[in-house]
Amino acid sequence: MDIEFDKLIHLQELDTEITHLSRFLENVPRQIEDITQKKEEVFQIITQAKEKLAQNQKKRRDLEAEVKAIREKTTKYNLQLNEVKTNIEYKSLLKEIEEAKQRITEMEDEILNEMLSADEIEEEIRSANQKYNEAEKEFSKERNILQQKQKESEAKRDKLNKEKEELMAKIPDDLIRLYLKIFSSKHGIALSPVTGEFCSLCHMRVRPQVLNELKGNENIILCENCGRILYFLAQKA
Repeated sequence: MDIEFDKLIHLQELDTEITHLSRFLENVPRQIEDITQKKEEVFQIITQAKEKLAQNQKKRRDLEAEVKAIREKTTKYNLQLNEVKTNIEYKSLLKEIEEAKQRITEMEDEILNEMLSADEIEEEIRSANQKYNEAEKEFSKERNILQQKQKESEAKRDKLNKEKEELMAKIPDDLIRLYLKIFSSKHGIALSPVTGEFCSLCHMRVRPQVLNELKGNENIILCENCGRILYFLAQKA
């Protein structure tokens, strides 16, 4: 019986391409997730800067409230100066007033520093927003390209699967069963060409008698080492 190795070889080629496309398609969700994650990392810079600004504003409000409270207390001290009866009480109030003024000066300096920091943070936010907008465009482009490639790969895989079904109908059932058995046990590669005198996949030397049989294309011969279907591949001159 003359074995039509060309059909088996074509079947292997189809399966190899289908497997490649399937692996790509299986990986698409992870790639889209990676793109989303990268975008989120850029957005986090904005979020963190806004949190810094919120903390800055809260600190300024707290300082301003404390300054107001001290000013009110200082006003009371000034009123009390007219009411004290002893020199000791008078000096004590003057000391309290002086310390309050010093504390106000320190806090106002701190408020000014926080205002300067706020300006820097706001600039950081503007810069981060600009980078995010640029990144958003780039990530959207990457995602669109990936989704388009996904659509094309799905269509191509469907076409190849249909071609595979039509081809399998032209190959004897016993050969299909053997092919599928080896295909599933050998990581999707059921055939191996013999180049020179060796199995191309496991590099086992093929005996001369077996080599002659292969050249005749009359029988299915399995590699004695890796168990794949061997076929003869004539070397180019």
